[in-house]
Amino acid sequence: MEKVELILLGITAIWGFTFPAMKVSLDYVSPILFLVYRFGLASFFMLLIFRSKVLKMSTVKEGFVLGMTLFIGHGSQIIGLNYTSASNSAFITSLYVVFTPFIAYFVLNDRLKRRDFFSLGIAVTGLYLISGATLHFNYGDLLTILCAVSFAFQIVLVQKFGEKDFLSLAFWQIFWNFVFSTFYALNIEGFAFPREVIPWLGIIYTGVFATVVGFTLQVRYQKETKAHKAALIYSAEPIFGHISSFLIIGELLSLKGYLGAFLILGAIWNEIRNERG
Repeated sequence: MEKVELILLGITAIWGFTFPAMKVSLDYVSPILFLVYRFGLASFFMLLIFRSKVLKMSTVKEGFVLGMTLFIGHGSQIIGLNYTSASNSAFITSLYVVFTPFIAYFVLNDRLKRRDFFSLGIAVTGLYLISGATLHFNYGDLLTILCAVSFAFQIVLVQKFGEKDFLSLAFWQIFWNFVFSTFYALNIEGFAFPREVIPWLGIIYTGVFATVVGFTLQVRYQKETKAHKAALIYSAEPIFGHISSFLIIGELLSLKGYLGAFLILGAIWNEIRNERG
């Protein structure tokens, strides 16, 4: 595995470990307020480290659009964690790999393949099983599906805006996410300052490592490898998510849940196995 791919794998592991970190933090702070602290801290760190390099106005509009997709994605994901397990959230979130070709068809006029529809069918079956083998998905599962769709939009739009400066684009999408989260939290959830150590550990981990390091390196290095290789690496995120959920909070899936997770990973693999850049 080449250096670039190792970097992307490291990012994937960092993102996977956010699921139990967020799950535990939600016992102490409301969901969107958690995002306020996470992305506010990330914005501050990027300004502190890179200063005026991240403030290029040429990427403000693109960053606004990306920030909106990230806000919807992270917002629905973290609210959904109140109603579903961290492992379920990790596996369902990974469906962005399956949804991406359909979004790209409408946004970028990319051609849909027979494999895309087959992958979607496998993924829906996996969702059916991981949600408890019922046609009535719980509220958290449904929100996490919205999260996956939003992240698929973000991936496609990053491709659309690929020629822009990666550092400022990464900053503006993080900053606008912070702005949207703050507006929502102040009007819906209210403001509170966590006094316990545990939520701050989650905020620092997700803010510094998963956001500043993760998003900046993703935008910087993803373009140096082929798309199908990057997608294959990112598809390992739910595996890291479940491993971390087991190690940190002792969370396990049911037998049907593991079968559903296997089918979701199978759908992702089927989606990317024949890609050639």
